[in-house]
Amino acid sequence: MSSNDEKAFTEPERGVPTLSHAPSVDSSLTHVQPNEKREATPYQNGGGYAPGHGESALPEDKVEEAFENVEDDWEDDPDNARNWSSKRKWTAVGIVSAYTFVSPLTSSMMAPGIPDLAIKYGITSPTVAALTLSIFLVSFALGPLFLAPVSEMYGRTWVLHIGNIFTLAFCIGCAFAPTVGSFIGFRFLSGLSGSAPIAVGAGSVGDLFAAKDRASAMALFSLGPLIGPVVGPIAGGFIAQTVGVKWVFIVIAGCCAVCGAFSIPLLRETYAPVIRQRKAAKSGDPEKVAKAHPHLQKEHGSKLHVLWINLSRPITLLFRSLICFMLSLYMAFMYGIYYLMFATFAQFFQSTYGFGAGIGGLTYLGLGVGFMLATIFGAKFADQVYKYLGDKNGGVCTPEMRIPALAFGSLFVPIGLFWYGWSAQAGIHWIMPIIGTGIFGFGMMTTFLPIQLYLVDSFVYAASATSAAALFRSLLGFAFPLFGQQMFDALGLGGGNSLLAGLGIVLGIPFPIWLYYKGADLRARNPLTRDSTLPQKTVS
Repeated sequence: MSSNDEKAFTEPERGVPTLSHAPSVDSSLTHVQPNEKREATPYQNGGGYAPGHGESALPEDKVEEAFENVEDDWEDDPDNARNWSSKRKWTAVGIVSAYTFVSPLTSSMMAPGIPDLAIKYGITSPTVAALTLSIFLVSFALGPLFLAPVSEMYGRTWVLHIGNIFTLAFCIGCAFAPTVGSFIGFRFLSGLSGSAPIAVGAGSVGDLFAAKDRASAMALFSLGPLIGPVVGPIAGGFIAQTVGVKWVFIVIAGCCAVCGAFSIPLLRETYAPVIRQRKAAKSGDPEKVAKAHPHLQKEHGSKLHVLWINLSRPITLLFRSLICFMLSLYMAFMYGIYYLMFATFAQFFQSTYGFGAGIGGLTYLGLGVGFMLATIFGAKFADQVYKYLGDKNGGVCTPEMRIPALAFGSLFVPIGLFWYGWSAQAGIHWIMPIIGTGIFGFGMMTTFLPIQLYLVDSFVYAASATSAAALFRSLLGFAFPLFGQQMFDALGLGGGNSLLAGLGIVLGIPFPIWLYYKGADLRARNPLTRDSTLPQKTVS
């Protein structure tokens, strides 16, 4: 890696100007003039700053950005997404969440129709049948590696819009694919375009809300990737049973069209560096702009260099940060189990309880109810704990204050898996395994939210951090269904789910507890997260 590349991942080693020459970094971030003293108010008004104040998600050079913020009053600029009205902010969150709901819907809506799809294309191998479902997740994992950094170069909004348009087109391709090979190809491409909301959505939420106000918006955003795959099979089962599996994809394309019709005219760019760059480009004096904003001009100067840095960033975050790797691994493990349930539910409930495709789709409601309860109560609990710990810490909130909610949710994951596995193996009343999946869904959603928030709070490049996690979890979501049926054939539903529950305990309980006590030290030692450990203190 070149010296320029290394600079993108490390803090610049330069001194901060003294007050006798210019405002300090702390001063500039809180709009304190050189001769003023003001007590910083962390946590109040957004974790230490008024709504529009604080660092953006992009710059390598915090000193340059701080000076630019003061010079052009960006922190008080109405174009700053943090300063938008509440109505406009929540409209943006609603649109991003709608996009994030539709694309995962594409991943699972066909699940109850897999037997019909196998008949249509003459598929006899259970692995190939599972592949028609899970191939979507391979490109769903790879897409964010490209789309997240592109959003940090050119803005998030049109990445969302264009991804939605291509998803519509590829779903039409799936509906009319003549062979199983072409069908799998269109599924792969629809996963690539459908990953756009996953790649940039969390970053959009971070653009709009300060840390203390972010949990509710992140909960709404996180609900899409989880509730979409639940609603999908419920509708898909009845569609496949009544009018054919082809219409599953036509309905998804229609959903994409409706989302686009509302979103394109209403959603505006949220990413601060791109908004500022566009404003600067409209100036009638480019030389003056270049002098006033040297940092922004540099960031957007060499496109090839920036593209390489951005494309490699999610992988760098994943493998150079123990925090990102372990939290992503736990998310990926739960996501793999989630898609394993999708791949095995239809056969299990059909052979054990005689459910057809339509009624079989309703068995996914247990997961959906668990997700909804977690969104309502888990998000509220996470917010209360975060604010309580912040108050105890003198009003200063840290990412580690997200961890108690994560530890709480991780207890429900193994409980749900034990419940589901052994009640399913015993073949008792059908409601019992569905209750077990609901408990698992509650735990899964309750852990996803604090993990997403921790990553956004800790990493300067929020979209790349969450995309690194999305890469990991989608790859396991692809892999688990391919071997899951063989595991259950060998161990039984009870033994197989007990194995998964045991792994859930190992991955989900010790590390979060350790992270709660040692996370700040880990972040301080890593240049990728060092900025999140900067103290908020009295400035002078």
